[in-house]
Amino acid sequence: MPIILNTRFCIYTIVVAIISACNYPSPKQKMVDQAAAPGIEQDTVLNAAPDSVVNIAAVGDIMLGSSYPDSSGIPPDSARSTFKYVVKDLKEADIAFANLEGVLLDSGDPVGYKLNFKHRPYLFRMPERFGGIIKDAGFNVLSVGNNHSNDFDLQGRKSTIRILDSLGINAAGFKSHPAKTFTKNGVRYGFCAFSPNAQTVSLLQTKAAQKLIRDLKAKSDIVIVSFHGGGEGVGFEHVKDSVEIFKGENRGNLKLFTHAAIDAGADLVLGHGPHVARGIELYKKRLIAYSLGNFATYKGVSVSGICGLAPLLKVKLNKQGAFLGAQICSYRQDHLAGVKPDTLFRASRKIKELSEADFLEPGISITNTGTISTLSKN
Repeated sequence: MPIILNTRFCIYTIVVAIISACNYPSPKQKMVDQAAAPGIEQDTVLNAAPDSVVNIAAVGDIMLGSSYPDSSGIPPDSARSTFKYVVKDLKEADIAFANLEGVLLDSGDPVGYKLNFKHRPYLFRMPERFGGIIKDAGFNVLSVGNNHSNDFDLQGRKSTIRILDSLGINAAGFKSHPAKTFTKNGVRYGFCAFSPNAQTVSLLQTKAAQKLIRDLKAKSDIVIVSFHGGGEGVGFEHVKDSVEIFKGENRGNLKLFTHAAIDAGADLVLGHGPHVARGIELYKKRLIAYSLGNFATYKGVSVSGICGLAPLLKVKLNKQGAFLGAQICSYRQDHLAGVKPDTLFRASRKIKELSEADFLEPGISITNTGTISTLSKN
């Protein structure tokens, strides 16, 4: 009997420790982490000196509510409580990244061709004050390169950059703002973002993308690359080893692009765009997250089923950009309550499943509760 009690206590302790790492409240339900597979390095991060580790928190799309065509697209609390459960995760990181799905603009009309959209709520015009909410949550790096960054033409793009600059948030992805360099805690960062859409830095021009990345790497310790690509929705969870076409539009060959980015000097590649999570792989000791899905999206973006999974990826790199370890923190979205902890670990389980299905040699092992370890041969 004492042996059974001790075993249960150990299991409970492991679960509480994992959940604490993502700042969740302790669940009543006890879950057992998957045992590490043979050949996995368990102590890579533990053996690294704290001052030699860079901590990055990354999520997918954020769209906190749109004032177009009217105020019905704004959350009742004006998005103030959207990030209340994840602020600690974001503020503890050196870099906190997201994709800004839309523009920051108080008034103005959509770009001409978008007026033909049958569903106008799919035009995303976040009030300018929402920039402060994003800043207060802890985000300091944003991609603005996506299929909604030109919804309101030049006025939307200019307003977005003006506000983010005033808040000290590093942003890139527009043709006018292809990359950003900055220093934090003595580490020099280069950041660039790509998409296949108008007025953004092209995901489809691989050679030009590589040149931009090489130029960044020449003056940076760590280069972070963001991309918005791939098909959208529940039928597009898997990473193809070919060009993805969605509604007649070329959304990129993402394996080709991400590997080319790392070949050119990228240290971390963060994907978004499909509105669902995708798998993760390690290539040349650099991590690629093919889609972090939705994270905080209000009306106009579905949060049902797998579209509601909201992974938060915590990555540890050394100061030369090599991967040390990571943790997928599982959250879910609710249009009214914002981002909420998910103690059933649905996001990490889904990403684990997709990674194992899509990559013959992913280079990493992912447990059900989201711990990512490097395979020893990598």
